Amino acid sequence: MKEKIVSYFEIEKLNTTVRREVLAGFTTFISMAYILFVNPTVLGASGMDEGAVFTATAIASALGCILMGILARYPIATAPALGINAFFAYSVCVGMGVPWETALAGVFVASLIFILITIFKLRELIIDAIPADLKYAISGGIGLFIAFLGLSEGGVIVSNESTLVALGPLNVGTTWLTIFGLIVTAILLVRRVPGGIFIGMAATTVLGLVTGLIQAPDKLISSAPSLKPTFLVALKHVGDINSIQLWVVVLTFLLVTFFDTAGTLVGLANQAGFMKDNKMPRVGKALAADSTAMLAGSLLGTSPVGAYVESSAGIAVGGRSGLTAITTGVFFIFSLLFSPLLSVVTSQVTAPALIVVGVLMAQSLSQIKWKEMEIAIPSFLILLGMPLTYSISDGIALGFIFYPITMIAAKRGKEVSPIMYVLFFVFVGFMWILNVN
Repeated sequence: MKEKIVSYFEIEKLNTTVRREVLAGFTTFISMAYILFVNPTVLGASGMDEGAVFTATAIASALGCILMGILARYPIATAPALGINAFFAYSVCVGMGVPWETALAGVFVASLIFILITIFKLRELIIDAIPADLKYAISGGIGLFIAFLGLSEGGVIVSNESTLVALGPLNVGTTWLTIFGLIVTAILLVRRVPGGIFIGMAATTVLGLVTGLIQAPDKLISSAPSLKPTFLVALKHVGDINSIQLWVVVLTFLLVTFFDTAGTLVGLANQAGFMKDNKMPRVGKALAADSTAMLAGSLLGTSPVGAYVESSAGIAVGGRSGLTAITTGVFFIFSLLFSPLLSVVTSQVTAPALIVVGVLMAQSLSQIKWKEMEIAIPSFLILLGMPLTYSISDGIALGFIFYPITMIAAKRGKEVSPIMYVLFFVFVGFMWILNVN
């Protein structure tokens, strides 16, 4: 059995060992385990049952990791993506007033489109159509949006009638709990400690329990929460997607998930040394695993699933094969026993994680050609538009509308793909319908 595993995953060819792959898988899991507690908190804002979301998150993550390991044989883990879950909860459900059941149906439809794009190999066409600079801006903008959410949820930033936002009160214990968690997590990340985000959350939770700011749970281990509140709800509400506004939401789910995943896959493949002639081998299988997990996640009851940049932690300790991803998936299955910990993972505990993940996502901004104003303006509007409008889709719309305009002004209109011109009119209509009617 071991020989078959070694042969299938090319363990010797990749100059690694089964033991190292298992250790790498555990390292990746520890690095991204925070999503088990952050995702229910974020999606809970939309009215979803947090227990059901916890179970859906664990199962969808496990499925995605195992499929990625078996099909694509990459050491890349998947889970519900931060950023798009915030778009789901705060932009679509809270901001637009769309019921979470309908939003979940939107994720289901987007995942079906994602699978079709993968099957018919249209991903290259779509990737080429949207300029790399705007992709980097979308990633960075989501990072700022996530960080803003974290600062707000943690009480560090509050609303202010005179200045719109201001520094939160520093005489509140829970605010200091957020600040403590941010300091600890920042130090751990700077010191490159594996699982820094997860350890920071654990330290913040312990401090909260000791100081009485967080109430201790009655038990640590129990059976997994029921999926009944969210299971197959998406199928029952597909018919609710009957307006241009909701189809734009579906398009946004598709675009953000697709490009975030594509960018993450390429970045991790570079880190692991898999890229050949600027191409990623087996990328179709990797996207197939990812899109299948996204489809399953929508049926279980969670926001879109995507590749996780935290997989870099496992790659850094030597993970090179799909066995790493499979190991991570197995740990996600075991995590189903620890749902009682949801009660101690408050918004102050998850806030530092959101902030530092925002930092990680903002690193893509260094790739934008800021000295070319026709590129810089739409990129900046995406970047700034997301947190200031409190909407990922509005930020994307601003950038996609201005991009053809600035490129034509720079006499570079021929460089703009026909698809980008189509998206210009789509987003103009989107902004009109959403903000005028």
